[in-house]
Amino acid sequence: MRIDILTLFPEICRAPLGESIMKRAQESGALELRIHNLRDWTTDKHRMTDDAPFGGGQGMVMKPEPIFAAVESLQRNDSMVILMTPQGRRFNQEIAAKFSSQQHLIIVCGHYEGIDHRVTEQLADLEISIGDYVLTNGAIAAVVVVDAVTRLLPRVLGHEQSAADDSFSSGLLEAPQYTRPAEFRGWKVPDALLSGNHAAIAAWRREQALARTEQNRPDLLSKEDR
Repeated sequence: MRIDILTLFPEICRAPLGESIMKRAQESGALELRIHNLRDWTTDKHRMTDDAPFGGGQGMVMKPEPIFAAVESLQRNDSMVILMTPQGRRFNQEIAAKFSSQQHLIIVCGHYEGIDHRVTEQLADLEISIGDYVLTNGAIAAVVVVDAVTRLLPRVLGHEQSAADDSFSSGLLEAPQYTRPAEFRGWKVPDALLSGNHAAIAAWRREQALARTEQNRPDLLSKEDR
């Protein structure tokens, strides 16, 4: 899979996406990641990427010319163009899974007061937000999306079942996890996990996942789960 990120702040993306699983994914060839500075597609001597909004108002708006030029220079027949913006569809595990099946993602990162709407209307395939809050720029959000998508690619995680067992993949939050020692400061690991009985362990994890989801994210529960 190839992912191109277009941002005014490439270094924000490079550090977290150059470590741990993201680094190994690139070294193994599972992910081809390229991070670009949008200013490289400007044509004026000041490398301007923003201007004042028509109609007045505070802040600056990202200009369409460098964004169109950048995307069109990278675009292929199988590309999907994603625009990171607070006005977008809220990102979740289902969308991450859909993105992981794509061959090429181009992620455009917003900044300032927003992006000229012609980019949204004429260039982007999908607007994405990582939550109901506003960040300084979309590069941070792009890192979140790339991380969530990459770990779903084949051979990226150490065990193929790891992603399937994650929170949200089953529709519920993940059950609590424990490791050695079996007793720590008087707190013991649940007996079911020490039993060696796979059916009992699966039942305990299902019960705990339901309880955790009901406590922290009841909106995820279906009528059958309640």
